[in-house]
Amino acid sequence: MSITAPGPPPTMVTLGRGFFDLQFQFARTASALGGLPLPRALLEYTNLYIRFGLGRAFDPAHPGWQEYLVGLNDASDPLEWTHRFYLTRPPASTVPNVVATAGCFSYARLSTDRIRLHFHDAETEGRSPLAIDRRERRMAELAALFQHVRRAMPDSPRVVGASWLYNLDAYRGLFPASYLATARVLPHRFQHMPLWGQFVSRSGKVRQDMARQFLNALGSQSRLDDLDQCFPLQVLGLEAPAEAFYELYGIS
Repeated sequence: MSITAPGPPPTMVTLGRGFFDLQFQFARTASALGGLPLPRALLEYTNLYIRFGLGRAFDPAHPGWQEYLVGLNDASDPLEWTHRFYLTRPPASTVPNVVATAGCFSYARLSTDRIRLHFHDAETEGRSPLAIDRRERRMAELAALFQHVRRAMPDSPRVVGASWLYNLDAYRGLFPASYLATARVLPHRFQHMPLWGQFVSRSGKVRQDMARQFLNALGSQSRLDDLDQCFPLQVLGLEAPAEAFYELYGIS
């Protein structure tokens, strides 16, 4: 199993307009419930800033964000403008500061003793990366990745994860039980793809069943603080020592 280290972070497929429409509707609801100006709601309650390739500072004065807002103010169709603006932007990376990649997995260094595990769809044959017949491949990728971790960080870091994917049995089955046992809900992750990614198919289109659940829940909300309840799946955060991974993947 080959390792890319270091290398550029993976990028996503081009996202369809439906993905941005969902977020815009969410921001409008947040604006109405919280009495927030729509630009602030779009900044704080959507993944748009990152998807526009503006980084993760969420600076309302960023020239790119200001360009978007000027166009939004003049647009006859704000949703169409939002997607069109996204299409003019350079691709946004999904993983910042990646250290090494093995197939669908990569890791980034958070500090001298903590790393963040990431997943992206690297399948090239049009198959689900979490299909049962791809499990051995995924396990081999994780083994290769953690062999790199062991060589690069001999003091054995702690491993951190955060994603909606940890709700799925097919994904959970790739990781140590002690890591899974630490899972806890991370609320208010509205600006990040580990929450919004549950609505996107491998082709970049919206998953209609998930979108329907989301919109139905969104229409029944009456409090800004309850907007987390709109999402069918929550972001789960996990953390465990690297030794648990070494043991599972047979790394001596």
